[in-house]
Amino acid sequence: MARTPAGTPATPNGAERFNEDKATYAVRGGDQPDLERGVETIRDTVRTLPARPGVYRMCDVRGDVLYVGKARVLKNRVANYTQVDRLPNRLRRMVSQTRSMTIVTTNSEAEALLLEAQLIKRYRPPYNVLLRDDKSFPFILLRADHAFPRLTKHRGARKAKGNYYGPFASAGSVNTTINALQKLFLLRSCNDGFMSRRDRPCLLYQIKRCSAPCVDRISEADYAELVRQAKDFLGGRSGAVQREIEAEMTQAAEALDFERAARLRDRLRAATFIQGSQAINAEGVGNADVFAMANTGGQVGIQAFFIRGGQNWGHRAFFPSHTDGLDDSEVLTSFLAQFYEEVPPPRLILLDRELPEADLLAEALHGAASGKVEISVPQRGDRRRLMEQASRNATEALERRLAESGTKARTNRDLAEFLELSEVPQRIEIYDNSHIQGTNALGAMVVAGPEGFLKGQYRKWNIKVAQTNDDFAMMREVFQRRFARAQEEDPERENGTWPDLVLIDGGKGQMSAVRETLDELGIEDVPLIAIAKGPHHGREGREVFHFPDGREKMLPVNSPLLFHLQRLRDEVHRFAIGAHREKRSRAITASPLDEIAGIGPARKRALLLHFGTAGKVRAASLEDLQRAPGVSSAVAQTVYDFYHPAG
Repeated sequence: MARTPAGTPATPNGAERFNEDKATYAVRGGDQPDLERGVETIRDTVRTLPARPGVYRMCDVRGDVLYVGKARVLKNRVANYTQVDRLPNRLRRMVSQTRSMTIVTTNSEAEALLLEAQLIKRYRPPYNVLLRDDKSFPFILLRADHAFPRLTKHRGARKAKGNYYGPFASAGSVNTTINALQKLFLLRSCNDGFMSRRDRPCLLYQIKRCSAPCVDRISEADYAELVRQAKDFLGGRSGAVQREIEAEMTQAAEALDFERAARLRDRLRAATFIQGSQAINAEGVGNADVFAMANTGGQVGIQAFFIRGGQNWGHRAFFPSHTDGLDDSEVLTSFLAQFYEEVPPPRLILLDRELPEADLLAEALHGAASGKVEISVPQRGDRRRLMEQASRNATEALERRLAESGTKARTNRDLAEFLELSEVPQRIEIYDNSHIQGTNALGAMVVAGPEGFLKGQYRKWNIKVAQTNDDFAMMREVFQRRFARAQEEDPERENGTWPDLVLIDGGKGQMSAVRETLDELGIEDVPLIAIAKGPHHGREGREVFHFPDGREKMLPVNSPLLFHLQRLRDEVHRFAIGAHREKRSRAITASPLDEIAGIGPARKRALLLHFGTAGKVRAASLEDLQRAPGVSSAVAQTVYDFYHPAG
């Protein structure tokens, strides 16, 4: 340590504290040079940062995003990462990997919060809290672009004109509600093309789920009245709608119109079914989303209830990842920002705890909700009872999750022991081929981790070389292309894209083909297992597991491990067959005209409409081609030259 001229120890300066911290970090297993380089990278960025709100991205040496953060004052927030003695180990690891930063300034901190959520969903950084189950939520859409609006399920961007009701927790809850709404309001669910072609009512009319506007069984005015009632019911005025129908039923009965009274009675029963199917009492709540969190041993579960018009439209449990060492309020804030990046927020959000950034989050959601958003923690009454129910569900869902994780962990340990692996595999790749007599052949790979299938990492390969009916040659080609690319892109195996176990749908022949291919690439340390059906292929549970050294093993027919391995094999089989069918259907609709450069869909359609078939286009003279409507002389010359090359 540096000393004063008098020999008295000086107070450590920032650099010396940093050096001391590096030594401490090195003892804990960190990489001293990497930490220093990361801090220098951040310091270089801080020098040019403005004192404005914005979003920053930390990237590693390959340019992959490590972390996305937002700040009210970028310069101050990013500078905090250079104070490594104040950072937890998790953030020190992140800083040690940082080699570049990307900065985006915004007009406000609320705008930065929304942008942060968008970037987290796009890049899925390893140091951010991640909403795992981020599939789009289903809605009910009552379209408004037709004289007889249709009622349908909707996912994705809300581009169609009409009224959207949701979100619903699952496709099943939407389907159940739509079935009941069809009985209640008799609105059509068919598309416009189907409706225009009808000359008699379809089955839905016969089973009293549609009023058959396609064949004028109901007037436009009466249908509009049904649409009005449906909007009122879905908008929260279900009681008023039920009273209307009840009054109409009484009036019909008094007029001795018993057939109409019976139809109205059936509609009332459908309304009662919808009301009675609500497992959660949300009376008096109106429109609200309810969130409660449970935390056990660092594992986080968040229970969400979706309340619209005082009705429960479903509930779902979420289990965010990358939550270790983070405060519960920070996890919940990040979760909500990502959740509402896709789902339109209601005016009221009920939480089981206070959030330090609740006002900021409410301001950020203002635009998406088309009005002020209230975020509150209920203290008494119906809202408090609803929150207690959500909290209880969150705890129970997390307990089930932990129990399932324990079962999965036990199954994974059994898998490692049975397949003679040194440790539990974190990445399992399963391979299969699909073709019909060698045509439209492709190879498929699915990936599984400790928590289940990783569908975003599934891959398929069009077979280019092995076009004969040779499964072994196809398997060789797939593995050569897969692992040659892996060697090129990740030779040090640092990206987590190399498998800890490879499962092959096949027997000894496929195993030999794969082993030889990997040997040619110089890869000898990837565990290989082939799964083949036993001698009696019709009997489930007699699978034989082939090892690279020629040994074979089997499992008892009722073994949970066998069921797990069968599920892995069946998933790749499903994926391969689906991809093959898609490829085959494209091949069926393909035309020889697709091979001609410069001939787009419109000109191809013009040629086929004029000549009838691609064969007649091929046989046509240049003059005939030039006479085709919509075909210029230059295009005609291109087509003619393609089929009649010079020489």
